[in-house]
Amino acid sequence: MEPNATSADGVWRNLRPIPELTACDRALPAGELAALVVQGGLLRWAGPTGAVPAAYAALPQWDGGGALAMPGLVDCHTHLVYGGQRAHEFAMRLAGATYEEVAMAGGGIASSVRATREASEDELFALAEQRLQALLAEGVCAIEIKSGYGLALAHERKQLRVARRLGEVYGVTVRTTFLGAHALPPEYAGQPGGSQDYIDRVCHEMLPALAAEGLVDAVDVFCERIAFTLAETEQVFRAAQALGLPVKLHAEQLSDMGGATLAARYGALSCDHIEHLSAEGIAAMKAAGTVAVLLPGAYYTLRDTHLPPIAQLRAAGVPMAVSTDHNPGTSPCLSLLLMANMACTLFRLTVPEALMGITTHAARALGLQDTHGLLAAGRPANFVLWPFAEAAELAYWFGHQPARTIVRQGQVVQGATSVAPQGARHGV
Repeated sequence: MEPNATSADGVWRNLRPIPELTACDRALPAGELAALVVQGGLLRWAGPTGAVPAAYAALPQWDGGGALAMPGLVDCHTHLVYGGQRAHEFAMRLAGATYEEVAMAGGGIASSVRATREASEDELFALAEQRLQALLAEGVCAIEIKSGYGLALAHERKQLRVARRLGEVYGVTVRTTFLGAHALPPEYAGQPGGSQDYIDRVCHEMLPALAAEGLVDAVDVFCERIAFTLAETEQVFRAAQALGLPVKLHAEQLSDMGGATLAARYGALSCDHIEHLSAEGIAAMKAAGTVAVLLPGAYYTLRDTHLPPIAQLRAAGVPMAVSTDHNPGTSPCLSLLLMANMACTLFRLTVPEALMGITTHAARALGLQDTHGLLAAGRPANFVLWPFAEAAELAYWFGHQPARTIVRQGQVVQGATSVAPQGARHGV
């Protein structure tokens, strides 16, 4: 937990909640300010400021001053732990190289694999915590961190250990995802049957060992023509299923591989990227309750022109999450609010869709729908107060971090310096 964090227990009055992201215990009349009650690190009550139950009268009092209140943000797709950087590939693409051409030239994921393998666990932690701090300063209270830049047991373990450590040190909910099937390691490249041999190792050696160590919350695969086939993807899914682990998929980013339909058949938490998602894939995701994760940062960086099928997803009622996809090659972004803006401007999401995409639906994409992404009694106290007049400003402004107050896991980590004494009133 951050050093200046203090308990958020108390009655937080004079707040303006976002209706789609708040479940009040008592109806909030139009125009009336709301209150949140935090006790023991949990939200205990939400409703009109003037109707806070008398049982909470002795708690410290916090004055929100009319701030906009929303659940803590959820970044549901990141590759936060890695060594090195790939700015030179950015220049290559500007000169006309395609994603596939960069990869074939020894760049892409293979470049990050080399740098990650060369870095120690402490070095990886030092790099990743700087990235995490930027996201936390904007109100992120839960985050997914994938492996996939080690591509060997020792190095995948190193990445996942760093992810767990970040959660412990910063008091943020971290969901770890094993992405051993991210790319073919260099030692397997060019070998007859190398891809299948590596997938066998992923399924029979790496995943069981890391799961047994408690380092894996979910399993992902990059299913694409430059990565792994449908058959190889399904082999990984079966291995995950045997271990009781949920799956997700990098699906339909560069082409329609039919990955989303396969993932939905395995009850996937999410399918991510999905620019080339088919009508069949949409129907399968709807039936399975699988979340569509939109990654506008990668779309923008790669200068893609093939839009995800937003209107069809909307019509089918498939929940749409939005994430940074932070990674060194195709989305070196550390602002989830910027991604909300891009989702609106590039993908034409509405403001409510974008805000639900970085809270409620993002939480569902991580299996955290019962604890994160909504202001409701009984959940851990994760919320952010913003100095905005209306919710649309959250997706309108970009390029700065305007959070006034951040409460994460029941602790005030930004916007207050001391705990209010009994009955006292503090501004936030």
